[in-house]
Amino acid sequence: MGKHSLLSASASQRWIACPPSAKLSEEYADKPSEYAQAGTDCHELCAYKLEKALGKRVRNPVKHLSFYDEEMEECSDGYRDFVLECVAQAKKSCNDPLILVEQRLDYSRYVGVEGSFGTGDCVIVVDGMLYVIDYKHGLGILVSAEKNSQLSCYALGALDLFDGIYDIERVTLVIYQPRRANISLYEMGKDELLTWAGNILAPAAKLAQEGNGEFKAGDHCQFCKAKANCRKRAEYNLELAKYDFEVPATLEDSEVAAILPRIDDLVSWAGDVKDYALQKALSGTRFDGFKVVEGRSNRKYTDEDAVAKAVKAAGFEPYEQKLLGITAMSQVLGKKEFEELLGELVYKPAGKPVLVPDSDKRPAMNTAADDFREI
Repeated sequence: MGKHSLLSASASQRWIACPPSAKLSEEYADKPSEYAQAGTDCHELCAYKLEKALGKRVRNPVKHLSFYDEEMEECSDGYRDFVLECVAQAKKSCNDPLILVEQRLDYSRYVGVEGSFGTGDCVIVVDGMLYVIDYKHGLGILVSAEKNSQLSCYALGALDLFDGIYDIERVTLVIYQPRRANISLYEMGKDELLTWAGNILAPAAKLAQEGNGEFKAGDHCQFCKAKANCRKRAEYNLELAKYDFEVPATLEDSEVAAILPRIDDLVSWAGDVKDYALQKALSGTRFDGFKVVEGRSNRKYTDEDAVAKAVKAAGFEPYEQKLLGITAMSQVLGKKEFEELLGELVYKPAGKPVLVPDSDKRPAMNTAADDFREI
């Protein structure tokens, strides 16, 4: 485990929006999730494949990864190929670009707080331009590179190391998020980055280091350690619960529209509170009107090999045949052979309709009302 940074780049969105949360989170123990570990595993695999492709002697980490699977193999292949394309693009303006993988980037000078650092997945430096590339394994949140605070912190750390050597004028932030088919790029001038650092980042960092500033709830709460029992987040979400549903008896469409943006936050907060209460109850805390019981479970075999042997001896077939999924089949055949043999036999059905904010980049579907107007 690396040294902990109070003002880490990965948590910068949170401590910029809610400075006192940085100190508050220090009071909570780390509780790594399976999702976080899967992301860590894939980052390690991505770094290995990229460094190997760049000609470095590196050890294959696969046998040590807890969550390695075919999807991770495919995602890491895609990341390696994407970064190599970026390198090829960089070479058009520089024959020998500097390529750094899993680079520690210290941006303490720009925030005025010693020990402020993060690790950049890949940094490419050429004369006049800096590329900061970040792999995201998450499936739940679509991540944008536009004014991304985490990548901006990394860029500041890279400037501190290389600006005097390469005379950097432009910075390109890049998000590669394969499980959401998302590649996001944002280019800005060095002056824009430094202005943000001076006007936004540094003042928030000073407050965060001191444990000062105002608590503020919002999207940034998702990965906060104090999210389950934070009073500000509770107040923020309970505002919706106080909504007067009695007058009138039914809500107007405009009122529903006002509630919709808060629904996901409310559901997420409620789930966090329930999880927190369960853990406290398991530790002995008594919540009036509630008790801990054993949940429902399904029957399982004690020994699958013994079951198969017994069923075969009785004259039955214990296994079912199932066609390999697309990812698994692609691994067996190879991408080229898969396309030649099965390309015309694969299709992507329309997704289930989902109501999302206008800011979502997906095109709007035609509704029944739209079809009627066209007729």
